[in-house]
Amino acid sequence: MSRTLILTGLGDLAPGRPYAERAEKSPGPHDIAAEFLLANIVRPIRRVLWDPARELRPIVTATRRHEATLRQESDAALAVRAAGFRARLRQQGFTLPLAGACFALIGEAAARTLGHRHYDSQLMAGWGLLRGRLIEMATGEGKTFAATLPACTVALAGLPVHVVTVNDYLARRGAAEMEPLYRFLGLTVGAVVQGMPPAERRDIYGRSISYCTNKELAFDYLRDGVALSDRASRLHLSLERLRGLAVRGDRLVLRGLYFVIVDEADSVFIDEARTPLILSASVGPGDDKAVCEQALTLAGALTAIQDYVVNLALRDVMLTDDGRAALTERTLTLAGVWTSVRTREELVTQALTALILFRRDEHYVVAEDKIQIVDESTGRVMPDRSWERGLHQLIEVKEGCEPTERRETLAKITYQRLFRRYVRLSGMTGTASEVAREIRSVYELDVIRVPLHRPSRRRYAPVRVWPSNAAKWNDIAATVIRLAGREGRPVLIGTRSVRASEELSAVLTTHGVAHTLLNARQDNEEAQIVARAGQPAQVTVATNMAGRGTDIRLGAGVAERGGLFVILSEYHDSRRIDRQLFGRCARQGDPGGCQAIVSFQDDIFRVNVPFLTDVAQRLTAFNKWLSPLLLRLLRHSAQRAAERRNSAERMRNLRLDGRQARMLAFSGRGE
Repeated sequence: MSRTLILTGLGDLAPGRPYAERAEKSPGPHDIAAEFLLANIVRPIRRVLWDPARELRPIVTATRRHEATLRQESDAALAVRAAGFRARLRQQGFTLPLAGACFALIGEAAARTLGHRHYDSQLMAGWGLLRGRLIEMATGEGKTFAATLPACTVALAGLPVHVVTVNDYLARRGAAEMEPLYRFLGLTVGAVVQGMPPAERRDIYGRSISYCTNKELAFDYLRDGVALSDRASRLHLSLERLRGLAVRGDRLVLRGLYFVIVDEADSVFIDEARTPLILSASVGPGDDKAVCEQALTLAGALTAIQDYVVNLALRDVMLTDDGRAALTERTLTLAGVWTSVRTREELVTQALTALILFRRDEHYVVAEDKIQIVDESTGRVMPDRSWERGLHQLIEVKEGCEPTERRETLAKITYQRLFRRYVRLSGMTGTASEVAREIRSVYELDVIRVPLHRPSRRRYAPVRVWPSNAAKWNDIAATVIRLAGREGRPVLIGTRSVRASEELSAVLTTHGVAHTLLNARQDNEEAQIVARAGQPAQVTVATNMAGRGTDIRLGAGVAERGGLFVILSEYHDSRRIDRQLFGRCARQGDPGGCQAIVSFQDDIFRVNVPFLTDVAQRLTAFNKWLSPLLLRLLRHSAQRAAERRNSAERMRNLRLDGRQARMLAFSGRGE
């Protein structure tokens, strides 16, 4: 075991665990001070004087020197060579010469099974992933294919590999598309998806390479811990087996947190890390519906400002002294939970939150009489997620749905703590530079940008800003008519919410523009819709989901017309997501264009910098030539405020999760 772990050994293993994972360590004062100096002084200077990608370039030479020889060998000889790597990798580790030989073999196998081999930029990305880095590759540069290099190398050494994606469709697709390559090398692969029974999950995690979503992985890890309770070390399980007892270890589905490649890593590490993952169990029905109805009624009777104040930026509602007094007076004749001051104030505060801060077709959709949460960063539905502390039931009653049963928490963990437990962690994404400091601080991952395979031909049109959403939608419709109707170019329009996408769809319909709508309601049809988005004169309206893991290929004659044109209809809280959307065009050297057409009424401005937005709107009305400068200032201020607030929330959740780790039973330590 120790020899195996030396291959990827980074730090100590966690003692008393049923399978290998890295021990968590709380940084001391000296570590915090050193990290502050590195982040604020050493690394900024190093980025100016030293190209981080320079450490990746030697792998290209180390790989290419073997290719001519491998081309002459038969398939059987390559298979024998692949089997021989296990002993060499265990003896030597992932050294540059051995990794180069291994990458060359994988590239030759890919050429014979998939029809193409890895570019220099993909070799560099693979080497960075193998060394435990977060690789930033531009959208369309072939991250999925690049990930096969480290995945195969580690799997050939005999260690389990997890490739984490953001949805089931991408997990299935990745495993299916790369399966011929893995099979050629004598490796096995599978995809863990929602609804799969434990036995099948155990079988797939037992294969050489397992594709799965971050959510499925996290809950499988939590379920393993709950199943084993407090005495779950390898020693305890071995003793149980020797004594002939029912072996709890047979209920495990994972076989260790050795090596993971996280695709769309910024989405997983940053956007989805704001909410901890909670494994819960039903505790039976209660009087939730009556209580929720009463809470919503009481909340609806309160007056804004006088009885409560709303902080849109923090997404928070707080009762005032007058509101507390009014609530006390209105519940004098009520029994049960309403007799407790703390309980009734929390219930009504949550009811106000449900009524004011959570909007249908923006934060959630109603499908089959159920509330389904929409991920604000991707636009995708998260069917198995629910809000805690009764908020989910309040929103269900608000929308006329039957409230789900009350649940109790069995285990809880954040993505930050989960992924830091891998013996070796790596990731890849198209956009990570903006959050490189936080990723380094939390996950101990350095972000390295890989050069483009071909120079970018993306053209940026001037930003346009309008005083109202109605004017913005009309301008977008006119732009679409010009680009798609007259020039025959495909157009992709990105929106922030389901509601916004449907508003724009209605405007386009009014203008007689044929288009396709892609949002959380059409999540299952995403692949088919995106496959057509690059055809001549095709117009697609999409939420953020079109920017994650999907590939838009240009149809015949589209490149000659200028390629795909992307319109951003509203800035997002993070500059990364804006960049992801623009990255849908001009991929792999194709031509393409993009433009932002926004409004002063957009939430990003109204919520984060309301006063500055009002001033900018007045100045723009007075002098339209000020618009570009004022909009740049607004965008910078609003996104900086949102990113700073979201980062603080993630760090607060991480600290809280650490403090609560011993409160829930999980392998003797609690999660």
